[in-house]
Amino acid sequence: MSDRLPPLTALRAFDAAARHMSFAKAAAELNVTPAALSFQIKSLEDHLGAPLFRRLNRAVDLTEAGRVLAPGARDGFATLQAAWRAARRLSDQSILTVTAGPAFTAKWLAPRLFGFVQAHPEIELRFSASLRIMDFARDDVDVAIRFGLQPTEPGLYAEPIIREWLTPMMTPELAELYPAPADLAKAQLLHQDDIAFLRPTIDWRAWFRAAGLPPPPEGGARFSQADHAIDAAASGVGVVLGRVSLAEKDLREGRLVMPYPIALRTDAQYRFVCPDGQQTRPQVAAFLEWLKAEAGTLQSLGEGVTFV
Repeated sequence: MSDRLPPLTALRAFDAAARHMSFAKAAAELNVTPAALSFQIKSLEDHLGAPLFRRLNRAVDLTEAGRVLAPGARDGFATLQAAWRAARRLSDQSILTVTAGPAFTAKWLAPRLFGFVQAHPEIELRFSASLRIMDFARDDVDVAIRFGLQPTEPGLYAEPIIREWLTPMMTPELAELYPAPADLAKAQLLHQDDIAFLRPTIDWRAWFRAAGLPPPPEGGARFSQADHAIDAAASGVGVVLGRVSLAEKDLREGRLVMPYPIALRTDAQYRFVCPDGQQTRPQVAAFLEWLKAEAGTLQSLGEGVTFV
């Protein structure tokens, strides 16, 4: 028996029929007639020398040979499609797809995008706000911005762009009520669960310890997203141990202030990540240089701050 592969059109017809378990639905997906699809599958069965489907009354079912072939056909076409998309992206210098966490996208990236668009009108930016682990080929993503302590995985290029630090942030009105760090024992403290993974732990207990104070009071609202905690603080709900990158716009526009000089610095960083070698593509390189320039503006917020 020859190992020569059958025509791809026949395999594609089989893959669609096996996924839908319906010749009619498979024909609709491939935009062919049911008769044409049935002919392709019959030619594939002739090539194999065995049936792949059992034709039932108004239904079909896979034979044993069909069940063996279906996973490989499905995975093969998915791999081929991903490789084709990746190859097309390499030749397209006008579109850049970026993924970043929802909080970072909303609080840091989005307010700045007008500047990038003005400087690079030839590049069409597309954003996917997500924290899930991305497969650059499968997910049609060119660049990821990720926060954490993770080492760079093989095959990826990574460059740190922001090292995070945190300090108490509140409205100017609350700052008048709590002029000294010790006064926070009377404040409503807001908590962020999204940084619980950091080691060493960065939380109110750590900041009170760094300030030479007794442990903070128990209780206070908890938020799963840092941007929600910052928004609550900017509304006067309480005091947040804010991440400077996410609170920058609120700080510069006066909705939040940092009344105390003590800040906690973490080794966790925002990193620019892309497949190794792709960092030299024109639109990727332009976005990276813009990111680094924008990240440099955060340095002025750290003037006069003592990092612990």
